[in-house]
Amino acid sequence: MKKLIVNGENVVNLPNLISLYRVLVAPVILYFALTGQESLFVIFLCISLVSDILDGNLARLMKVQTNFGAALDNLGDILTYILALLGLFLFKWTEIEPHAWILWVFLSVFVLSYIVSFARFGKIPGLHLYSAVTAGYIQGIFFFVLFVFGFFPWMYYLALGWGAIAYIEKIFVLFKLDDIRIGVKGLYWLMKEPKK
Repeated sequence: MKKLIVNGENVVNLPNLISLYRVLVAPVILYFALTGQESLFVIFLCISLVSDILDGNLARLMKVQTNFGAALDNLGDILTYILALLGLFLFKWTEIEPHAWILWVFLSVFVLSYIVSFARFGKIPGLHLYSAVTAGYIQGIFFFVLFVFGFFPWMYYLALGWGAIAYIEKIFVLFKLDDIRIGVKGLYWLMKEPKK
């Protein structure tokens, strides 16, 4: 693979290409959603959900973690989950509506975390805290199961409840950090770091 150096980081690697795929396929998935093509929407969304699990793990395994890759992965995550939520509203709302309150709580905390990040640092928070990564896996599994097998309330509450907790932690971490950086495991580990 050729090298492309951005801010001192080689950004051309397999994990970043997988993240880039998620960004580039997002308009295609959006088209399938808006035109009511649920089967194609589900197929391409599930590919994006699986690739979301792959890219970060490959980056750690291959030791090619970069700030650029973290931001690209985060952008891919945002687009994938916005599309999954859109699909939820378009194709599964009758099952979700009686349980919608926790969705609104999760979305409020999620949006607040991005407001805090932009207010403090002017950029997307590519932190990948343990809690957020775990929440992403749980939510990815929930969306996959929802669109392929159907709605399971316990899984829905687990995915959104854990997600809300993870984004609350992310807000606290954003207030504690001087700048966004990769490798922050969580608030507990951040509090244990020696003072600079």
